[in-house]
Amino acid sequence: METTTIHLLTQGDYFTLKPCEEAKESNVWVRGSYDPSSKSYECYKFEDVNHTHFFKSNKVVYTDFIF
Repeated sequence: METTTIHLLTQGDYFTLKPCEEAKESNVWVRGSYDPSSKSYECYKFEDVNHTHFFKSNKVVYTDFIF
């Protein structure tokens, strides 16, 4: 399972927060834009774009998964 941090992803990249072989749609996040006021990245769930969360740039995420 390949790990990286949020700031190394580009806008629109998919990731999960936990290592898993097969990710369900509810576990997949999409990296959004950077918010300079909070110094974090806006991310939203793949299946629900209204479910957003802000992650700090050093948050470790997993990008190598099947979904």
